[in-house]
Amino acid sequence: MRNGAERMEPQSISSPIICAIDTPSLDAAERLAGGLVDIVGALKLGLEFFTAHGPEGVRRVARFGVPIFLDLKLHDIPNTVAGAVRAVVPLAPAFLTVHASGGRAMLSAASEAARRAADDFGVARPQILGVTVLTSLDDGDLHEIGQDAEPLHQVDRLSTLAADCQVDGLVCSPHEIAHLRGRFGPSLRLVVPGIRPPWTDPDDQKRVLGPREALAAGADFLVIGRPITRATDPTAAARRIAYLLSEAA
Repeated sequence: MRNGAERMEPQSISSPIICAIDTPSLDAAERLAGGLVDIVGALKLGLEFFTAHGPEGVRRVARFGVPIFLDLKLHDIPNTVAGAVRAVVPLAPAFLTVHASGGRAMLSAASEAARRAADDFGVARPQILGVTVLTSLDDGDLHEIGQDAEPLHQVDRLSTLAADCQVDGLVCSPHEIAHLRGRFGPSLRLVVPGIRPPWTDPDDQKRVLGPREALAAGADFLVIGRPITRATDPTAAARRIAYLLSEAA
């Protein structure tokens, strides 16, 4: 920890809504970010955006003051993943994803690198989220890639491993929320993509749920992309979802 400074706690997130800004356009990302201030709890920047614009692009979006969820889904040998985590910690993301299927050594290396780098750089520690089974995959897809377990069984294996390696939370489909909440209680954050308000289409997501239902099942954060970003008025769409959730509170 540099110069004896106090350890910084992870950032607090004011809303369960995380907007997924999955675009290679920096201008589009900045327009969306500017319109979502004080509505969403975080902005998710994924591999498409990061590949196009790198750390400077993240800084440009972060200047609006909304916490950043850096969804890179890191998956490599432990040393490489640890180095990648250390490289992005100065950007102060609130969340950072790694694939739980990377194994025990990789997950442990990622968690330790996040803690050490946050201390070294004097920033809030990113919450490391283990990605279990992508919401675009179903039983047939898992069988095709050699994973004969049903999605829930595979999620069980990977979530147990991730929890043992001191990750902060899990990325899971809506269909696993209640099961994982019952298994782990409040000890792990559950971040859930595949959220579709009742007035939208599921697109390419195969395991989806409405936002109110997901929170009721035990989700902490809801990752919502196209229902907001592809709306004619993204700000109004985000407000509509926020209002829907406030009605259920």
